[in-house]
Amino acid sequence: MRIGVLTGGGDCPGLNAVIRAVVRKGEGVYGHSFVGFRDGWRGPLTGDTVPLDTAAVRGILPRGGTILGSSRTNPYAAVDGPSLVRENLAAAEIDALIAIGGEDTLGVAAQLHAEGVPVVGVPKTIDNDLSATDYTFGFDTAVNIATEAIDRLHTTAESHHRVLILEVMGRHAGWIALHSGMAGGANVILIPERPFDFDKVCAFVETRFATHYSPIIVAAEGATPIAGTLVTREGELDAFGHVRLQGIAQVLETEIRGRTGRDARATVLGHLQRGGTPTAFDRWLATRFGLHAVDAVHEGDFGVMVALHGTRIDRVPLAEATRELKTVPEELYNEAEIFFG
Repeated sequence: MRIGVLTGGGDCPGLNAVIRAVVRKGEGVYGHSFVGFRDGWRGPLTGDTVPLDTAAVRGILPRGGTILGSSRTNPYAAVDGPSLVRENLAAAEIDALIAIGGEDTLGVAAQLHAEGVPVVGVPKTIDNDLSATDYTFGFDTAVNIATEAIDRLHTTAESHHRVLILEVMGRHAGWIALHSGMAGGANVILIPERPFDFDKVCAFVETRFATHYSPIIVAAEGATPIAGTLVTREGELDAFGHVRLQGIAQVLETEIRGRTGRDARATVLGHLQRGGTPTAFDRWLATRFGLHAVDAVHEGDFGVMVALHGTRIDRVPLAEATRELKTVPEELYNEAEIFFG
């Protein structure tokens, strides 16, 4: 078979490990050949390809990012986009496609499969918000980077008796904020799933100062105050219709300083969470996803996504995998609240 591979959406550590595993097993065990599509769905949309073989994937296991490039291109937002994708796949003599991405990338894959394109999905998102898999690769690396940042913020916060606010990624799900906040000993964790009350946040700040320690607040980028109290978003949309988020950390900084009189400083971790070397766990998970994805292609089992359940890799329908987001349940957030203040 001649198999296409693409990586779409936001980049993250572990993407290259998937590509490497797919090619190494697909070429070395099954005798398939591979073609890389550049920059996510833009590649099939425009016919932009790159050779992909064992030589091309040597040495990429520890590298962050993706050798294929990525983008947030949505074929269904382009004129005749799905038709162009099918035409370019046929022109490249592609028998099957492996799409590596998150909710949006795999949502396109699910739609194309419903229209007859043979595709297998691999879940990737640092937000860990795909409901059909226990974990997605990239998440562990992002949590470790955020936790290290919190550890460093503790020392400078204590030195200057400041409130330090760390903004981490998490548009609709607060998994990074929850995990890193608990691991780093944050005094307040704010997530999209639980609108927050500014009076309570400021009370936690004062409680922390009363014990002669300085507060650390971790906020997911999608965290919002109780309805009607603040506006934290702007109207610009991306290709998938997502609003681009304005900095909640800066809003918190201004409000806490104004309400408490305490010195507050914001740090936005931003794309540092996406960059650099993947953790051992993410390399392990991404490699296993790649091995099982090429198995599914070889067996002709299309329209599925590989998923981690415990330590087992299963296959789930793409439509099921992208139906709803996995958000932080209330009971897990309640555990974290024990340490607030």
